[in-house]
Amino acid sequence: MDAVEVIVTKRDGRELSAEQIAWVIDAYTGGVVAEEQMSALAMAILLNGMSRREIAGWTQAMVRSGGRMDWSSLPGRTTDKHSTGGVGDKITLPLAPLVAACGGYVPQLSGRGLGHTGGTLDKLESIPGWRASLSGDEMLGVLRAAGAVICAAGDGLAPADRRLYALRDVTGTVESIPLIASSIMSKKIAEGTGALVLDVKVGSGAFMKTVERARELATTMVELGTDAGVRTVALLTAMDRPLGRAVGNALEVSEAVEVLAGGGPADVVELTVRLAHEMLRAADLSGGKDPEQALKDGSAMDVWRRMIAAQGGDPDAPLPRAAETAEFAAPSSGVLTGLDAYGVGLAAWRLGAGRARKEDPVSFGAGVTLHAVPGDPVRRGQPLMTLHADDASRFERALAALEGACTVGDGQGPDLLPLVIDRVTA
Repeated sequence: MDAVEVIVTKRDGRELSAEQIAWVIDAYTGGVVAEEQMSALAMAILLNGMSRREIAGWTQAMVRSGGRMDWSSLPGRTTDKHSTGGVGDKITLPLAPLVAACGGYVPQLSGRGLGHTGGTLDKLESIPGWRASLSGDEMLGVLRAAGAVICAAGDGLAPADRRLYALRDVTGTVESIPLIASSIMSKKIAEGTGALVLDVKVGSGAFMKTVERARELATTMVELGTDAGVRTVALLTAMDRPLGRAVGNALEVSEAVEVLAGGGPADVVELTVRLAHEMLRAADLSGGKDPEQALKDGSAMDVWRRMIAAQGGDPDAPLPRAAETAEFAAPSSGVLTGLDAYGVGLAAWRLGAGRARKEDPVSFGAGVTLHAVPGDPVRRGQPLMTLHADDASRFERALAALEGACTVGDGQGPDLLPLVIDRVTA
């Protein structure tokens, strides 16, 4: 086949054949299709879209570009969750051990943060000794020992997606829903889990800003999972304000441990429990232990401690703390009606909690602690947030990011999205 022929087919709004899709993904992975040619094809896909058949074929071709994990030797069913990312989204941390405590096996492959959204691996690496990179045999060992594992995807899993993801980032084609959906689902299908719950975030702090776009992405991914034989369901959840009261790596780990200890912010607990029920139901395990009970009786915390220790971490070690702190105060008195997730995430990023490039280091102790959430009464000058950084020179730009992030009203309640907006199934 010829790369130009494939590009022209999609440029002219026609469907790519299964053979064209299989060839172009294989040829791109092998270096036969040049970066500029794949760039042109990605732009044609962004502009003209793809049919359900095309997206399924594209996703399966990326799965076939590498290996596929096999958990059939485990004495139980596997179930997993993927979030599209947001600000303060530490849900994976308490969720994986919670589901394991209720009878599921959770092989969770996670990523690192980029820009204003945090990464699960960055958060866990704030725990002294914890390792993100595990071999397949090591993953299986942690699953047998703890019931859950959270780690990085190996190089052999959907390598075509790794190349294409980097290309999309520099060619203005990140927003393509077919390419977003196939990127996420190729890795999740290759991961080999039997059931999958998708947490598709909506709002200023999320990639999808509107419910309509989020629903389109969720529907596409649910279809891809279903077509691949993975029982898949998606929830649309709010990201118009931060999730919980901690934004930043070690700060979020601490909050996750609070949830596992039976406390924590109400929204984090609510979403963790809701997603746990969805994961257990998708894996036909809903007749076992109740997630709320597993938080109360300490069994979820027991799994957390075993999981962290099995990956080299010390669950009792003190977490890193930033060297410097500063306060952000309420601009006026009234009711906090808005707390923009993007502004808070941007501030945490500027404090050192995130990275601008994949190779940048992060500060484990940096971030933002929230002292008020939308709906709370506030007084002028009252501290709304504490900023944490290793370098005090970072505070000025972080405070600038927060200037328009807080809205104080005259007593009317906040106009917020519901925490769980919708549920999407096949």
